[in-house]
Amino acid sequence: MPDASLHQLRQVFGFEAFRGEQAAIVAHVTAGNDALVLMPTGGGKSLCYQLPALLREGCGIVVSPLIALMQDQVEALRLLGVRAAFLNSTLDGATAASIEQELLAGELDLLYVAPERLLTPRFLSLLDRARIALFAIDEAHCVSQWGHDFRREYRELTVLHERWPDVPRIALTATADPPTQVEIAERLQLEEARRFVSSFDRPNIRYAVVQKDNAIRQLRDFLAGHAGEAGIVYCLSRRKVEKTAAALVDLGIDALPYHAGLDAETRATHQRRFLREDGVVIVATIAFGMGIDKPDVRFVAHLDLPKSLEGYYQETGRAGRDGEPADAWMCQGLGDVVLLRQMIEQSDSGEERKRLERRKLDALVAYCETMRCRRQVLLSSFGEDYPRPCGNCDNCLEPAETWDATVAAQKALSCVYRSGQRFGAAHVIDVLRGSDNERIRQFGHDRLSTHGIGSELDARAWRSVFRQLVASGLLEVDAEGYGSLRLTDASREVLTGGRQVMLRKEAPRRSGRERPSRGKPPVADLDPADQPLFDALRELRANLAREQNVPAYVIFHDTTLRGIAARKPENADELAHVDGIGSTKLERYGDLVLETVANTTQA
Repeated sequence: MPDASLHQLRQVFGFEAFRGEQAAIVAHVTAGNDALVLMPTGGGKSLCYQLPALLREGCGIVVSPLIALMQDQVEALRLLGVRAAFLNSTLDGATAASIEQELLAGELDLLYVAPERLLTPRFLSLLDRARIALFAIDEAHCVSQWGHDFRREYRELTVLHERWPDVPRIALTATADPPTQVEIAERLQLEEARRFVSSFDRPNIRYAVVQKDNAIRQLRDFLAGHAGEAGIVYCLSRRKVEKTAAALVDLGIDALPYHAGLDAETRATHQRRFLREDGVVIVATIAFGMGIDKPDVRFVAHLDLPKSLEGYYQETGRAGRDGEPADAWMCQGLGDVVLLRQMIEQSDSGEERKRLERRKLDALVAYCETMRCRRQVLLSSFGEDYPRPCGNCDNCLEPAETWDATVAAQKALSCVYRSGQRFGAAHVIDVLRGSDNERIRQFGHDRLSTHGIGSELDARAWRSVFRQLVASGLLEVDAEGYGSLRLTDASREVLTGGRQVMLRKEAPRRSGRERPSRGKPPVADLDPADQPLFDALRELRANLAREQNVPAYVIFHDTTLRGIAARKPENADELAHVDGIGSTKLERYGDLVLETVANTTQA
């Protein structure tokens, strides 16, 4: 079997060797065994079920939650010579019937289907009459009611084991903390399945968090280092999505909004443009992204706090799937914490759910405020011990200075108390800085002993103090009291002088479009001498993609083009040894690629 799997890997997918645990997973599932696979985005999860489906008799049934992305996945497989299809509501009756006949006739290797369709009596009956190689349950974290993408239909997928006990099942996800892993196994009846857990580390992604000051300006400065590159900007509200997209367009950036309030046709058009065109930036709520297969997303930016570290990890994981350097950048402030706490408290969820969401938000806030290596903190939330500082996050590259903020903390806590614990940070800061405005006079806060005692710090510095006091549990947000701040049990020790408070010193504002140095990139850059050939190959790829109406990366990934540019193959045999060039692509595109190489290198 190893020889057969390696042969298929080379012939179909164009790779010389497996990565990580792929070989073990493929062998395990091909032998007819169940598996639960936890592997980071870009780690090669799809191959873990696609290859066994080719090696086993019958058709692999892939349960995928996103109809919109099935088409691109199937097109990519067809270009590899794999007999793949999808069944969803976008197909007319005649096309769907034809695909069903192909399934029954044994003419399909892989069939993608949404859980809603799979669970219908008609489709289950269809599967009874077909030869099934395996069931692959993609985005398996959707089964967890405590997760961030819960899909009720996933709970009913136990029918696969009950109805076809001899057909192997493989459940896959890139995002599951230890409790979610346990729940996936229980809900899908995979307790006895072998569990394959790869490192969750994405070493090519650089993590950075900045204090929110002027979010649009800060985003503009960040994007200056990503001109002409594809990326995703996440915002919490639809209104902010629209406003941010419009601001980016005004800056000359090809930006498109995406949220659930747009009509289905507009959403589909914007997603298609993002997937198929170079350099498009999508500004979206979290309604966008799950299952996105675009390899060359160079950044994911958050203009608001996400809801949990689990969600943040999945959202940032959409960057750099090709293994090339990418940025995960977040702009956050105390107002985000207040808003998310209010959303939790005002939801219809039960108290158990609310407690869990509060804990997840607290963990995320701690990540934002940490002075440790961010990668260490992030991976620890998935139960993974990262042994040393990563050297590829803002805290490693530009370690934050700390300062003794004990007196400032005492002033802040005292002002919160003396103003009645009924006001948010903005008002308390005005009192501390001695502001004279109508609201302060209305409540008589100009007569408080704390009025003006904090004039040594500007408003930005005070916002940082309050944000860190909340993060460290010395203040809490009264989510039911319009986001007012109140003391905690831990506050007393600070106020009485029994506890020192050390806080992060915020970095000064960067002028213009100054950005920190990226340092040495984790992936080797293209040799400048190879750039003309790489550009010519990208142009060839773009033309082919337009002719075939598919995303450019479906033809070739950038990594494959980079390999061609570096090797400069002179014949088909040499070209066949470039990763990503399988037999079908060699036959289909080989002559055009070799012609491009010859013409460019001789020019």
